[in-house]
Amino acid sequence: MSSCSRPPAARRTLLALAAAVAASSPAAGPGRTRVRSLVLATGLSGAPYGTFGRRLAREIDRRVDALRIDVVNTSASIRNLRLLGAGDADLGLVLGDSAADAYEGTGGFVRPLPVSALARIYLNYTHLVARPAAGVATVSGLAGLRVSLGAQGSGTVTVARRILAAAGLGGRVHRCYLGLDDSVRALRRGEIDAFFASSGVPAGAVTALSAARPVKLVPLDGLARVLRAEHGPAYVDVSIPAGTYGQESEVPTVGVPTYLMARSAVPVQAAFEVTRAMFAARQTLPGPEVPGAYLDERYAIGTDPVPLHPGAVRYYRSVYG
Repeated sequence: MSSCSRPPAARRTLLALAAAVAASSPAAGPGRTRVRSLVLATGLSGAPYGTFGRRLAREIDRRVDALRIDVVNTSASIRNLRLLGAGDADLGLVLGDSAADAYEGTGGFVRPLPVSALARIYLNYTHLVARPAAGVATVSGLAGLRVSLGAQGSGTVTVARRILAAAGLGGRVHRCYLGLDDSVRALRRGEIDAFFASSGVPAGAVTALSAARPVKLVPLDGLARVLRAEHGPAYVDVSIPAGTYGQESEVPTVGVPTYLMARSAVPVQAAFEVTRAMFAARQTLPGPEVPGAYLDERYAIGTDPVPLHPGAVRYYRSVYG
């Protein structure tokens, strides 16, 4: 079985989730604060969501005596939203377009889910990386090629499918579904011709790949406008700076924000404490693949059409007065 047909690497989610939930009964006793456990669904271990989520959980545990955060690694956005909707997770890191789909019951969601946002936290850059020998100058050049759209259950797949549709490719691409690390390995072995990835800049796996061999970053200029018109306001025009992966010039692409989401049923006080702790820890959360420059309350409230959780609203009002 080739890497392009191998199922996603993250199959540990249910076991990890079961362990987290089993360990999550509140603790209380004479003179002790009752501890509420919340399950935070992130992404693959070592990937941007996994890294950010682990750091966030550590900071909340350190700063809020009444909360304990159990981290569950998943394939990311779509899976996280389904866990939130089912009540199997309390918090989740999610791409903004997938969050809007879940809230409105569109896209891959047959009905609206009871979810809300705590914050818009940082911007993901869509990477379309190709083998130079594949001769891909624009997204239309993917026709007939083997392309990884991201791990099944990830928001990257949603973005990639919409980009392909906007470019008129439809079924003209041989698709497979691999996480970023598996996509890099498959590209290096010649098993795929290109892959999509959503990440901060620089993406460590792409940096390592570009250091080992030349890669082609395929520009996606003009597509954010098309996606906004078709699917809503989550998509923005951004550029990967020149030299990020050894390329001579900046590469225009599609940006999609990440939201920290919550089940609507999460208590107001708990949502308030999580939001407050995240912003209190803003200087310790940034990392090379999870830029923290956007951990700013003025930016964080922009989650339309997804409403802010009342606990988050309470926090922002405490900041703005």
